[in-house]
Amino acid sequence: MQPEDRELLVDFYARVSDQSKYYRFFSPMPELSERDLDRFTTVDHRDRVALILLVAGHMIAVGRYDVIRPGYAEVAFLVEDRHQGRGIGQLLLEHLAQAGRERGVEEFVAEVLPDNQAMIHTFKDAGYQVKSAFEDGVMELVFRIDPTDTAIGVMEQREHRAEYASIERFFSPRSVAIIGASRRQDTIGQALVRHLVLGNFTGRIHVVNPSADSVSGMPAWKSVGEIPGEVDVAIVAVPAESVQDVVLDCAAKGVHGLVVISSGFAETGEEGRMRQRRLVGLSRSYGLRLIGPNALGIINTDPDVQLNASLSSVMPPRGRAGFFCQSGALGSAILEKVQNRGLGLTTFVSAGNRADVSGNDLLQYWEEDDATEVVLLYLESIGNPRKFSRIARRVSRRKPIVAVRSGRSSQGVPMGHAVRKIGAPPEAVDAMFRQAGIIQVESLEEMFDVAQLLAHQPLPRGRRVAIVGNSDALGLLAADAANSVGLVVNRQEALGADALAEDFEDALDAAIDDPEVDAVVAIFIPPLNVAGAREQVANVLAAVGEQSDKPIVSTFLGTEGVPELLRVPDVAGSSAGRGSVPSYPAVEAAVRAMAHVVEYAVWVRQPQTAVAELGSHDRDDARHLVNELLMNHPEGRDLDFVEQHRLLAAYGINLWDTYAVETLDEATTAGEALGWDVVLKATADHLRDRPDLAHVWRNIDSADEMADAWSSLNTLITDPDKAGFVVQRNAAPGVPVTISTMEDPLFGPVLSFGVGGPLTELLGDRAFRIPPLADHDAQDMVREIRASPLLFGYRGSEIVDVAELEQLVRRVSQLQHDLPQVRSLQLPLVLAGAEGVTVLGAQVRVEPVKDPRSDWFVRRLSTMPGDTLPD
Repeated sequence: MQPEDRELLVDFYARVSDQSKYYRFFSPMPELSERDLDRFTTVDHRDRVALILLVAGHMIAVGRYDVIRPGYAEVAFLVEDRHQGRGIGQLLLEHLAQAGRERGVEEFVAEVLPDNQAMIHTFKDAGYQVKSAFEDGVMELVFRIDPTDTAIGVMEQREHRAEYASIERFFSPRSVAIIGASRRQDTIGQALVRHLVLGNFTGRIHVVNPSADSVSGMPAWKSVGEIPGEVDVAIVAVPAESVQDVVLDCAAKGVHGLVVISSGFAETGEEGRMRQRRLVGLSRSYGLRLIGPNALGIINTDPDVQLNASLSSVMPPRGRAGFFCQSGALGSAILEKVQNRGLGLTTFVSAGNRADVSGNDLLQYWEEDDATEVVLLYLESIGNPRKFSRIARRVSRRKPIVAVRSGRSSQGVPMGHAVRKIGAPPEAVDAMFRQAGIIQVESLEEMFDVAQLLAHQPLPRGRRVAIVGNSDALGLLAADAANSVGLVVNRQEALGADALAEDFEDALDAAIDDPEVDAVVAIFIPPLNVAGAREQVANVLAAVGEQSDKPIVSTFLGTEGVPELLRVPDVAGSSAGRGSVPSYPAVEAAVRAMAHVVEYAVWVRQPQTAVAELGSHDRDDARHLVNELLMNHPEGRDLDFVEQHRLLAAYGINLWDTYAVETLDEATTAGEALGWDVVLKATADHLRDRPDLAHVWRNIDSADEMADAWSSLNTLITDPDKAGFVVQRNAAPGVPVTISTMEDPLFGPVLSFGVGGPLTELLGDRAFRIPPLADHDAQDMVREIRASPLLFGYRGSEIVDVAELEQLVRRVSQLQHDLPQVRSLQLPLVLAGAEGVTVLGAQVRVEPVKDPRSDWFVRRLSTMPGDTLPD
């Protein structure tokens, strides 16, 4: 709400019914006085916050809170009658609660008339613990606005329903308008008409061309508004500068969604980027979802819809996989590949610059779509990694997600994508994918290899495989490949070059019946002297594959995809039914696909454990310390030794006995206080990256030894005024490990773990995770680094206290999760010994954050550096 919104408020209030006004103000208020208008539109957005909802430039709802006393605010809503019952009150409450949390409000109170049941349910259904009281005919509802698990669950469900519904309308339109339809051959507008018609779309097709009376035998309309009846989806193929006018026409017509094929937007440079921003802002202001611009289009193979609203002439066969990609050129190649492999799709979206609809929206849709059993993603950018991770973790529990991520090593972002570059290392993004259960592969070929296995065969129960084949050489290759990707070959049947179909059947049945086998790799090369062997063995493989509860992959005649001979008919009309046996041209590809599916099966069967409770400690003190530091240093700064102690202690992380000293006398006193056997270190910030000055004196046991160490260390320091020193008691020996975190503005928190030393840095031997961590996450981190044997008694050494080390990892993770203002935290030397772990030092930096990971609670338009919101 801004002061200039007075006229909007007056018009809005005039449309609200008398009953709604009475429910809001508890008395007849037919009009708002000038004083009321001043009070409602002039707010400080700190102690008095007001938010309004606009559709097509008209206010349809307002919500506000006013702080009554510190931490306590009164909240109220008013929604235009024809928009009531749509969840707008709950949406406003979510945003107001987040605004309150960001401004120190802890509790909301609302006064409601008893017969205003809709508003009472809005508060109670939001997931907060609401306490009610009744006085003088008014109900008073009081509740804390902490984001409880229940409240977050309510928000998640509302978000999921809304995004699913918006995408579902794209895939099941009753009528489609092609704006920019053309009579000229070899034009985009003509191709769109042709593909819709030849694809046998079951709904109505309307063509819009102001310069023609008909297109492809259909009457052409001058504008969308002239089309009789409703239009659900508009396919837009007009010059970029005309798209805004089309949006206005579609909004006036009541179109639900736009697929913008037109190019000339962010992919062309700064002018196009601003045009794209205006397009998105305009579409959202009218409640329109937008796929594109610069999109290839969308496809739905459902026989009841048969929608090919794309530039591709290929209508893929009906299948079990949904596919999302961004590049139009790549989308055409994908559809060709799908058709050649006999894989089949349920739905396909090529989102181009993905200015609005993204992979997150499609995940919400595919989660509910019963026909889609496998989700395929080709990602060129991730606009909201935290939301993507959150949704993917949930979807992966029900349906496997296979993803290819381009620019994986460089973290690059294509020209047309208005998203920030992820600052976290590529390994952290890989870790996020693993935590979410996503099967990440290296190429499109590998994606299809995995997809055809997931779409047609059951999940394996474990890593044990059997290899059955009539080629000794290929059998050995398969065994080597299996061992290299973590599979265990428990059974190998070499049938010989002259094996018959009966031999294959017996061997396959035996392998499937073997309780020590979880999956089967079948290899068939046709013998030269056996007529009809090809068809006979294929019949055996198809029959066994249809009945087996264990997955089977094959190298059948070196073919790729799901060969006709190995397909099982599907009553749903798919190109290949469940039980069809996929084939791979190379045994290595077959085994690699199986390994990916095994890893997913292990993940999905892993019990879902909650984030470990680490005890309360004094997290409020940590938040107070960080806020105090940033209040005095708004640009951020590194914490000093005392501040580090205080922050870490709030999470149960205790630094080793250490004294910060400035003089030799102080160093000597500290050594005596610690009982000697101490270390003298230089800790100044400017020395941390100077290995030649990272000089440490150990085993100082007397004043004379301290004086010698002090003198020697000072001769190495070029700037004594900036030098810092600590005296630290020597710790028990142990394996040196490092734990560090960082806060990426886009990606969020990242945690890493590794054994200390230059080899770790040279080999990149670090494990990454995204906080918060469940117990198994910390366990996996400690074990997955290549140097982990050092922690578990390598060459007869003592086994370290791994449980205590995992506890430390979880505590650091929780600190970073709770405090996004911690820009980086490093524990550069932790000694893990048999009797526990010792944290010998820390480096912590705090910086202000503009948006403290509020993707759960508010959705803000993404901005790039230098952007301004559209008019």
